[in-house]
Amino acid sequence: MVAYIRRMVVQRRKWISGQEFEEGVALCQAVPGATAMQCSAWVGLRLRRLAGAVAAYLGFGLPAFVLMLALSMTYRHVVDLPVVASTLGGIRVLVVALVANAAWTFARSSIRRPREGTIAAVTAALFFMGGSPVLIIVGAGLVGVILLRGSSPPNSPDSGPRTARKALLLPAVVLGLAVALAAVLLVVDSRLGTMGLLMMKVDLLAFGGGFSSVPLMFHEIVDSRGWLPAGVFLDGIALGQVTPGPIGITATFVGYQLAGVPGAVVGTVCVFLPSILVVVLAEPWFRRFRSSPAFQGATKALVLSFVGLLACVTVQFAQLAPWSIRSGIIGALALVALLLRVDVLWVVLGGAAVSAVVL
Repeated sequence: MVAYIRRMVVQRRKWISGQEFEEGVALCQAVPGATAMQCSAWVGLRLRRLAGAVAAYLGFGLPAFVLMLALSMTYRHVVDLPVVASTLGGIRVLVVALVANAAWTFARSSIRRPREGTIAAVTAALFFMGGSPVLIIVGAGLVGVILLRGSSPPNSPDSGPRTARKALLLPAVVLGLAVALAAVLLVVDSRLGTMGLLMMKVDLLAFGGGFSSVPLMFHEIVDSRGWLPAGVFLDGIALGQVTPGPIGITATFVGYQLAGVPGAVVGTVCVFLPSILVVVLAEPWFRRFRSSPAFQGATKALVLSFVGLLACVTVQFAQLAPWSIRSGIIGALALVALLLRVDVLWVVLGGAAVSAVVL
């Protein structure tokens, strides 16, 4: 999705330069949230400030929301049909392959030295022991400041904002809207408000891209509060993979299962709202942050912590999947296809179709 955005705004529309876009991608990869959603917001921010960021964000996310809402409504009415049950059984196996592939992708791109492998392994062990994901992730960031400090680039320009007003006005507006939204939700419907706050928390901790939100959401919704059965949550992940949006759109499914259409809207808005806040807040300061050795070390360690978290969740999801010889073959073939970089959409659709026939 990021590559497609680049082709559209740099090559076809010529709205910004290639160098500007690469700076935006670097920013979005260094902060928590769904990277593709943030890239779209960053382009809008550069072109039309806050109004442009909101317009781009809505334009990027709305099609995925509408499709996911339709899938969530359909799911509730057909989940008990035999052919659907067979298909969903296969889909849960596919989710194990999806998360395993994500763990491998994170590990391959982030582990280059023994100390990085050690951080990933230690965080995985802590997750397996039932430690709090929030504390483990924060702890990993602090360890990274000490063990993975980068080096400041020579002659790094000081590109912080010229005035405090310029730096803080837009973030203050977005933060104010987020606080107002949370307050209204808590007053109108305490469960909706709690869910909204949980989704914001998930997004604020999802370093490394949207896939990082999956294990955090699973922990909050399934493990900690038991709001949804684990199998239903896995179905939501799989449905999210056949939409044209980020995997965080699973929040739409979760919200709908908990509170209908209002829940779907609240879950979607809240799981993506912190992402745009972080981009708007960090954009004026990013070059200065990026040149900080402590910032470099912390962001590396945060991504490494998600290697461990995804490895742990892979095992959890594997324990929930309905394994048999046939489903095992489907899962293995799906994992091989993903490792060979076959588009995830075709893996999910093909695996679902085969599961409907053979399981």
